[in-house]
Amino acid sequence: MSVTNWAGNLTFGAARVHRPSTVDAVREIVAGAERVRVLGSGHSFNDIADTPADLVSVAGLPAEPRIDAAAGTVTVAGGVRYGELATFLDAEGHALHNLGSLPHISVAGAVATGTHGSGAALGSLATAVAGVELVTAGGELVRLERGDPDFAGSVVALGALGVVVGVTLEVRQSYTIRQHVFEHLPRKVLDARWDEIATAGYSVSLFTTWAGDTVDQLWLKLADGEEPDGFGAVPATRPMHPIAAMPAVSCTEQGGVPGPWHRRLPHFKLEFTPSSGEELQSEFFVARQDAVEAFAAVERLRHLVTPVLQISEIRVVAADDLWLSPTYGRDSVALHFTWIKDAERVAPVVAALEEALAPLSPRPHWGKVFHHAARPSRLADFLALRDRLDPDRKFSNAFVERHLAAE
Repeated sequence: MSVTNWAGNLTFGAARVHRPSTVDAVREIVAGAERVRVLGSGHSFNDIADTPADLVSVAGLPAEPRIDAAAGTVTVAGGVRYGELATFLDAEGHALHNLGSLPHISVAGAVATGTHGSGAALGSLATAVAGVELVTAGGELVRLERGDPDFAGSVVALGALGVVVGVTLEVRQSYTIRQHVFEHLPRKVLDARWDEIATAGYSVSLFTTWAGDTVDQLWLKLADGEEPDGFGAVPATRPMHPIAAMPAVSCTEQGGVPGPWHRRLPHFKLEFTPSSGEELQSEFFVARQDAVEAFAAVERLRHLVTPVLQISEIRVVAADDLWLSPTYGRDSVALHFTWIKDAERVAPVVAALEEALAPLSPRPHWGKVFHHAARPSRLADFLALRDRLDPDRKFSNAFVERHLAAE
C-alpha cells in the first residue's frame, strides 16, 4: 500500500515502511537497514522524509510522558502529537512556552524542521528542547542534552543524524490566554506601526491575501495583563477562520474568552481535521527589522501570488542558537503561504518569491515547498557532527544531499 504525506502531494517511494511499537524495534530496523528516513505526522510538503529504502514511522511508539518537576521538563516519545502532549501537561498544571498553529503535528518532526508558533519573545518549538534521544546508524541509543558541545546541532537536524525516539522539553506553569480577532487592518498602518503590532500580544498572527489595501485579519493571543489593540482594524463580530469565507467551527475559541494555553495558542482544535483542505505550503524567514521591505517585495508580485494563494500568514519568532534553524542568530518575521494544490502553477511563483526576497537573505521552512536554501552559517559544524554519528550517510536522502551539500 502506498504512503503519502498529509497533503497528498507526495507519495513516498520507500521499498519498506516500518511502524515499530518499541524503541528496541527501531534499533533493530535501523541496524539492519542500508538507508533509513523517519516519518512523524507527515505534515511536510516536500521530499524531506522520502527514501527509496526503509521508512520508519515513530507514531506507534508509546507516548509515556514523564514529568520531572524538579528539572522543569517533560520527556515524551518523538511521535506524540503536540495537542496530545499539551492536554496531558495542562492536566498536570504544566505548559509549553508556545505551540504551532496546528496541534496535530508530531513533536520530533516539528522540532527537526524548525516549526514555530508566534511571539516576539518566543523562540521556535525547538527552543524548548532540553534533550534528544536518537537511534544512530549502528542501532545505538544516544542522548544529547543542552550543554553538550553537539547539542545545538542535534535539535533542528532534518532527520540526518538518526531516528529521534524521545524528546525532553522544558515546561512552565500552566497559563491562560485570550484570543481577539480584528478585521481589515489598514495596510499602511502595518508598515507604519510594524514594531508595535509585532509585539502587541503574547502571540500575534496576521492573515492576508496581499490583494488589497488592508490586511484581512489580525489575531492577538493575549496573556494576563495584556490588552487588545486593533490598530485601526475592526473587532470581529463572529468567530473567524483564517480564510474568512470558511466556517470557523474548527478554530480555537475567540472573542476574548479566557482559556487554557493549549486551547488558544493553536489556530485549530485538535479534534478537527486541520486547515482548509487540499493545499501546498511555503514559508520564508527574514530578519524582523526587514519585515516592511519584505511585505513590499511580496506585494510587487501580487499578480502572481494571489491567483494561486488561499491565504498568507505573517508571524514573528525570536532568534535561537540551533545550527540549522531558520531563525538561527536573528529575530525573524515568517511569511507563510498556503497555496492551492497545484504544484505546476505554484512552483514558478515560489521561485519568483525567492528571487524577490533574495536581497533580504530569506531562509525557508525546511518542511515546506521551496527551491533554494541559503547555506546555514553553522553547516560545517553540522556536517562534522554528522560525520561522527552517521559516517556512511545511512540517514541521508536526496533532500539532505541537495540542501546540505558540503562545499
